[in-house]
Order: sequence, then structure tokens, then C-alpha cells
Amino acid sequence: MFAVITTGGKQYKVSEQDIIFVEKLEVEEGAEVTFPVAALATDAGFKVGTPVVDGASVTAKVLKNGKSKKIYVMKYKSKKNEKKKIGHRQPFTKVQIVKIEG
Repeated sequence: MFAVITTGGKQYKVSEQDIIFVEKLEVEEGAEVTFPVAALATDAGFKVGTPVVDGASVTAKVLKNGKSKKIYVMKYKSKKNEKKKIGHRQPFTKVQIVKIEG
């Protein structure tokens, strides 16, 4: 059994007990969050929602909020003696899938 959930403008294929990193959610560590289901595969068959499957949901527990590794971006203009170095750390939320209903 697996489900396809939508969060942060992305879709993730998840099963129970999976741990995934999603775009930052405004919830505290230890809290539970519910995601809408775009597609659901069970023993009975496969359901695809338009845009979500009615009566289906995925419950997950928030394990951690944090920032990923720093990446560096360089802006450079030739012959102008102009350059700029910028760093960025993308925030994320680490969640563990507890239950898939539907």
C-alpha cells in the first residue's frame, strides 16, 4: 500500500513508516500533520483523485525542522570587475509517515 501526497508544490510517493524531507511546514516538532492524497494504491486497486482522493488522508509526525547544507551562488559580469558570492540554506521539515487511510 502506498500513497502519493502533495505538499510544498511537490508530490511524494510514501508508504507507512517512511521518513521524508519536505518543504518547511509551520508546525512544531512532535506534532502531527495531515497531507492530502493525490493517488492511492491498495489491495483493492488504484485510485487517482481530481485533484485529491475523497476520504483519503496521510498522517505524519514531525521529527525535525532544520536547514540543509549551504550552497553558493556566484554572480559575475565579465570586463566590469563585478562579482558577488551568495550563500543559501533551504529550510526543511523531516516527517515520518504514521498512517495511510483511504
